[in-house]
Amino acid sequence: MTTPPAKMTFHVETRRVDAHSSRAVCKSAEIALDTDLAGNPAAFNPAELLLAALSACMVKGIERVVPILKFQLRGVEVVVDGVRQDVPPKMESIRYEIIVDTDESEQRLALLHENVKKYGTVFNTVAPGTELAGTLRRK
Repeated sequence: MTTPPAKMTFHVETRRVDAHSSRAVCKSAEIALDTDLAGNPAAFNPAELLLAALSACMVKGIERVVPILKFQLRGVEVVVDGVRQDVPPKMESIRYEIIVDTDESEQRLALLHENVKKYGTVFNTVAPGTELAGTLRRK
């Protein structure tokens, strides 16, 4: 009997800097967080951070499958918009657009999009509790 592969684990530490911001640290990276009730334009608030995580997941998923599919691209952009519901507070809907600079066929673009939706960790975490929809198109 073979041993199952070890599961990936993640670790982030967040500390309050002051009434306006906090800092999240992971590995050797830091990100400023807007934890001010009045808002802080110099940092990501928690909802924006969620959308950034989702967009990063999409780009990373594309990077993962590009060599497998032998997909040729020059660049990728992701635009994400979320709508917050007040009661109970949650992200009720998220819309995204993935823009790929490529000469690949429409069928290959559709295959790339399917891979993003099927294998994205953050995508598959967010999707069950949120109306999540979007497109992947050529630049």
